[in-house]
Amino acid sequence: MSTRVAALSDLTLNQAFRVVVDGIPIALVLDAQGDVHAIGDTCTHGDISLSEGFVEGDTLECWAHGSAFSLKTGKPQNFPAYEPVPVYTVELRDGDIFIDPTVTKEI
Repeated sequence: MSTRVAALSDLTLNQAFRVVVDGIPIALVLDAQGDVHAIGDTCTHGDISLSEGFVEGDTLECWAHGSAFSLKTGKPQNFPAYEPVPVYTVELRDGDIFIDPTVTKEI
């Protein structure tokens, strides 16, 4: 079941926004094309919050060690991370963002 996690107006273009849904940390990103992405907020290399990192194009980069993760697939784009983060389906309804944290996209 999808849960409302934020209003679209809570997001800033090309900056990550952290939410926790049912104990699961998720990073939301509004990209330059106006798409909202939701990926796991924990770097698979260093257990660091990705929402404190940097959005560059279609990636979210961990501030600690520089691993960048695809906003679309969750796959790391460079080392030191080699494991992907989960990617969640985003639903927009009347200006609100909904996510089901129990279902990840199959990429």
